[in-house]
Amino acid sequence: MGHKSRFTRVAVGVAALALAATACGKTSGEAEKDDAKKGDSSASKGIGLAYDVGGRGDQSFNDAAYAGFEKARKEFKLGGQAVEPQDGESDADKVARLTQLAKSGYNPIVGVGFAYAPALKEVAPKYPKLTFGIIDDDTVKGDNVADLVFHEEQGSYLAGVAAAKATKKKHVGFIGGVDVPLIHKFGAGFKAGVASVDPKIKVEEQYLTEKAEDGGFSSPNLGKEAAKGQLDKGADVLYAAAGLSGQGVIEEAAAAKKWAIGVDSDQYNQKPLAKYKEYILTSVLKDVGGAVYDLTKSVVDGSPKTGETRFDLASGRVGLSESNPAYGKMTDLTAAVEKAEADIKAGKIDVPTS
Repeated sequence: MGHKSRFTRVAVGVAALALAATACGKTSGEAEKDDAKKGDSSASKGIGLAYDVGGRGDQSFNDAAYAGFEKARKEFKLGGQAVEPQDGESDADKVARLTQLAKSGYNPIVGVGFAYAPALKEVAPKYPKLTFGIIDDDTVKGDNVADLVFHEEQGSYLAGVAAAKATKKKHVGFIGGVDVPLIHKFGAGFKAGVASVDPKIKVEEQYLTEKAEDGGFSSPNLGKEAAKGQLDKGADVLYAAAGLSGQGVIEEAAAAKKWAIGVDSDQYNQKPLAKYKEYILTSVLKDVGGAVYDLTKSVVDGSPKTGETRFDLASGRVGLSESNPAYGKMTDLTAAVEKAEADIKAGKIDVPTS
């Protein structure tokens, strides 16, 4: 198969750093202080990272960004500051966070998640000599802003194919963290992938909250409750695109000895999820860490990236993980996923986004 092998060397290195970061538990602020003690003259500069809802430790989206942040800091001997969000925060809070990073001289400054779009539109023009990046949004379009966008619907389509091949009850489920267009892309791709194998397979679909500030991306208990509901209805494969809330989905699926499909990071290899890994069939991978690393490298090289960059299956920045040995043993499943991947890359399949 080799989906994971087609990820870039950057992505592989970032994934390894994600595991190391999770294991060591040291905050980026502590890492910066360590550099300062060592006499690193750049410790007061470097990368500014503003986390999405759920923050570091979600074993998913934010941790993927942190891994790229750490890889770039270490490789380029940079300082850095990673800042956590607050529960129920406003756009004004995000503006204040980005402004503080800019005043401190961090460059680049990355907003992790589409929720930073309004704040970036306000802050970036005030600091034209700095480079800003935003993950999962293509609307900012500033002269000094890189819009870093993923075709998560393509990876989700492959997850749908895998789920359709793995289900024994012809009944699967999708759990989205928040009812917004970005998460609809995950759901749409997943449902299309399931239907491509067997349109008669039933797909449960649920979004945990209408707004991110209500905890859809940050509440494992909400994920557990939704997973229990779908399992009780008969679903035996659950795919969650819900950030930290997805941990609850994985936990509930494992308790029922049913398959879970992870998202953004290779959740089979996340140490805090180790006791559930037997039931993590695969994960939809988005090389968020690689995007953070690439943007930082462009600034270090003196040619900052700006404008829109899209990452898809063809670029090797979206795909499925193969870490669970059980996945590789399902030859009918892996063959179907491989064919679907080839067809998407060849333009034979146009994956829906809504």
